[in-house]
Amino acid sequence: MGIPFTKLHGLGNDYLFIESDKYPIADPAALSIAMSHRHLGAGSDGIILIMKGDDHPFRMRIFNADGSEAETCGNGLRCFAKYVYERGMIPDTTFTIETGGGPNRVTLTVEDGVVTRVRSNMGEPKFEREAIPMAGPEGRVLEEALEVDGKTYAVTCVNVGNPHAVVFVEDATQIDLASIGPKIENHPKFPKRTNVEFVNIIDEDNIVMRIWERGSGITMASGSGSCGAALAAMITGRTHRRVNVHLVYGQLTIEWSSEDGCVYQEGPATETYSGVWPD
Repeated sequence: MGIPFTKLHGLGNDYLFIESDKYPIADPAALSIAMSHRHLGAGSDGIILIMKGDDHPFRMRIFNADGSEAETCGNGLRCFAKYVYERGMIPDTTFTIETGGGPNRVTLTVEDGVVTRVRSNMGEPKFEREAIPMAGPEGRVLEEALEVDGKTYAVTCVNVGNPHAVVFVEDATQIDLASIGPKIENHPKFPKRTNVEFVNIIDEDNIVMRIWERGSGITMASGSGSCGAALAAMITGRTHRRVNVHLVYGQLTIEWSSEDGCVYQEGPATETYSGVWPD
């Protein structure tokens, strides 16, 4: 019979969505490895399972291209919200999605029945080292020296449901992500590994970000990564509390609210195609 799926992306960060309550997945990690392969599969940064929530309408589980499970996914949240709304699975334009990193509330902008933008509450960010987690003394990790292959990188770390290590550079677009990304991701100081963002500042309202995503490698965008990058810029005094994060195929707007202490990300979500994966 096969497994029906739909591919959606948030600015090029693409996932294969499966209604797993209808089509139970015995081994989602193995399925993600097979489906995500760019040449031998459907091609994606991972799969996302659409499930009924325990305390809210929906729950989402994210499996990266290498089969590892992620706590949350900013672009995935926006795509998830678009999928369920446009298929009539929920009539509301504001609702909450449960993730491994906690509940995330989404608000949809809808035009003629089509979701054009989604704003999601990613919760209160955590900056303490033990919450990243990262080995070392107590306190925040602010431009701390991290030695990799004899070279020192200044990392600023934040957790927005998943871990991020941010490095400020002159030009993020010129970084050899494939070389340095996995070395920082798997550095012994990060017991649960980490996402890695390289960032350069345009001005106090705009930054450029490129990411090596934990478990998926180089991706075109990342919602949680954009939050992590923006927050790192904010806590080191480089930007205001609302910034545009410029990615390969567009931008996300990140705001760290001074009212509730939560970080919000807003941007588009796009549906690409649907198919059936051989059972």
